Amino acid sequence: MTMTDITEEMTPAYARHVGERLRNIRRQQGLSLQAVEEQSEREFKASVLGAYERGERIISVLRLQRLARLYGVPVDQLLPKMSPEPEFGTESRAPASPGGGPITIDLSRLERLDAPEREVLRRYIGMIQIQRGDFNGRLITIRAEDVRALARVFERDEHAMRSRIDELGIRI
Repeated sequence: MTMTDITEEMTPAYARHVGERLRNIRRQQGLSLQAVEEQSEREFKASVLGAYERGERIISVLRLQRLARLYGVPVDQLLPKMSPEPEFGTESRAPASPGGGPITIDLSRLERLDAPEREVLRRYIGMIQIQRGDFNGRLITIRAEDVRALARVFERDEHAMRSRIDELGIRI
């Protein structure tokens, strides 16, 4: 069996995995197939996008890039992982500090924020979104460990970081 034979046999399965990623991202964004068609000014017709999502058609790289731009996600997030990786959040965790657990951040408030911490918070939360594959664009819940990491970046303790997040008005 040649490499070409292997590649051709894997193509339909890979197309289904790409389709699953496309569907998951679209649904995280709260979009219907018809809404994507409208937002793309009919570049991505609902029937064609549905065929991509079912793995019945293979999307070109250029169209994949345009769809990623439309969804506001990095293009690599529309592709399935090649090797199995542990599911995000399944690793062992340190016990939460008495100060608190996870907090939910309003991403639209973060985007409008006019404070010196904005860019660092956006980058850190952006990394979390990529790691989780979570691109709903509205809210994200960060773990206590993430709050502690941010506190170290901003040279604060965890309690002071939680207070600052509240002061910034980005916490739900």
